[in-house]
Amino acid sequence: MISYEYPLSERIRTLLRLEDLYERALYFTSKADPQEHHVALVCLFEILEVAGRADLKSDLLQELERQKQSLESLRENPDISQEALDNILWEIDRTSSRLFQISGKVGQELRENEWLMSIKQRTGIPGGVCEFDVPSYHYWLHQSAEQHRHDLEHWLAPFLPIRDGIAIVLRLLRESGKVSVQTAIQGVYQQMMAGRIAQMLRIRLRRDYPCVPEISANKYALNIRFTTQEGGQRPKVIESDVEFELTFCNL
Repeated sequence: MISYEYPLSERIRTLLRLEDLYERALYFTSKADPQEHHVALVCLFEILEVAGRADLKSDLLQELERQKQSLESLRENPDISQEALDNILWEIDRTSSRLFQISGKVGQELRENEWLMSIKQRTGIPGGVCEFDVPSYHYWLHQSAEQHRHDLEHWLAPFLPIRDGIAIVLRLLRESGKVSVQTAIQGVYQQMMAGRIAQMLRIRLRRDYPCVPEISANKYALNIRFTTQEGGQRPKVIESDVEFELTFCNL
């Protein structure tokens, strides 16, 4: 199965983008090749841009506190595993504490690093970090893989509490929905929202379907077109019926 997630708010869109950037940054940091470490650093610069929103930390803290209060109300529910509940509440408390310890704007330490900011500026120019443009960066890339990982992990460290907060919120969001099986007749599916509130849609379909969902949604209706790509032509709606799983997620 392939899963497609579609955010229905700008806040969830930001969290999903950061989740993807963190995964890539940590993946390439763990590698050994200098070119892979270059990609990790570019991902770090992107995280710096997206996470630099002034209200991201406070948004996460507020959401974690809201989820904590909601979960605490399940204490007396016999259908809830108390061990699992204690574990997630412990995660929330630990992450909230680490978020509180972030002083100032997220990533301020990196913004004050003139060398990194000079490289960040050059990465915005196509081919802008050639050895003759930034010889000091060329030198750094020729250091050992261990040195690269040490530096990258040090630069990433201030962003890890944000990463942990995002992981908790998105995990709870993904687990909040109930899966239903739907069919797109000749590749088209429409559903009226009828007052339904959701922050994210999840669509899962079999890998052997040669199509992808194109989603548009507002507070009135959800429209999904399953399109197929043939060569360099424009995508077109698949002509066969498509069975898929649909989940409305909301915290």
